[in-house]
Amino acid sequence: MIVKIKRDADQQDVTNLLNHLKDLGFDIHSSFGETYQVYGVVGDTAGFDTRSLYGFHCVDSVIRIQEPFKKVNRKIKSEDTIIDVNGVKIGGKEIVVIAGPCSVESYEQVDIIAKAVKESGAKLLRGGAFKPRTSPYSYQGMGIEGLKILYDIGKKYDLPIVSELMDKDNIEDFLKYVDVIQIGARNMQNFSLLKELGKIDKPILLKRGFSNTIEEWLMSAEYIMAGGNNNVILCERGIRTFEPYTRNTLDISTVPIVKKVSHLPVIIDPSHAAGKWDLVESLSLASIAAGADGLIIEVHHEPEKAFSDGAQSLKPKKFDALMEKARILATAVDKKL
Repeated sequence: MIVKIKRDADQQDVTNLLNHLKDLGFDIHSSFGETYQVYGVVGDTAGFDTRSLYGFHCVDSVIRIQEPFKKVNRKIKSEDTIIDVNGVKIGGKEIVVIAGPCSVESYEQVDIIAKAVKESGAKLLRGGAFKPRTSPYSYQGMGIEGLKILYDIGKKYDLPIVSELMDKDNIEDFLKYVDVIQIGARNMQNFSLLKELGKIDKPILLKRGFSNTIEEWLMSAEYIMAGGNNNVILCERGIRTFEPYTRNTLDISTVPIVKKVSHLPVIIDPSHAAGKWDLVESLSLASIAAGADGLIIEVHHEPEKAFSDGAQSLKPKKFDALMEKARILATAVDKKL
């Protein structure tokens, strides 16, 4: 439930209220604006008589939250959350583009791509060092060596690094070499992993599972935030449907829906949704028009030789052309790129 405090409330009365709620076993999540104080009360409130709280003179209103997600909920925090990644702000007035290869293949490969996407305006560098593949015979990534390559090139071009974590045993390495930890679609409901991510303060890019509802996706974010890590970025990457023309069906409707029910930033992955490079530009522009806070796009200078996902990777010139169009469109939605 949500407890809204009166503007002229006595702070001692507020303290007494909060101590009362804590004594009852509830967790308290605070949210402060310029003109209001709001407290999210998390716990089993089903049988709690909300009217009793009006006995505290500081209480303006008490509202029950029907949704199962609490900390993620916009009812608790009305302002958009902005995630600061080494000075790059995701969720604000700027559309942030993350770009790079699907997989780290070599130092030279990442260096060429990083230089190109940086020049085109990308703000973060993506790259997979650990690759969850459907087939055990497919390329699985370079592991820790791949993370070190990303780290070195990220420093060279001043690009924060985004890479996918698959196992909690590698968290320490990701804390050392990565700026944003990506949780892929296959691990969206790996709850033991999500709980571990709640114990750190590193930003988490949480991809929607390919067969999961929006509520299930938000509940996975809730797992991370319930552990104390509020730095969550949501990423829609397409869901599995009956349609064979694309790798996945991009659910652009998630952008306005998530913006309505949650304060977390939401970005789009058009590459994994399309599965085909020639669809990436249209899906990217549509995502910007829908209000997405950013894009994560796969780029490769030699996609025909890529170890993974070459078919959906843009060549640097195509990526640059997309960025030029995206800048024009961004102004139409009162943002910049």
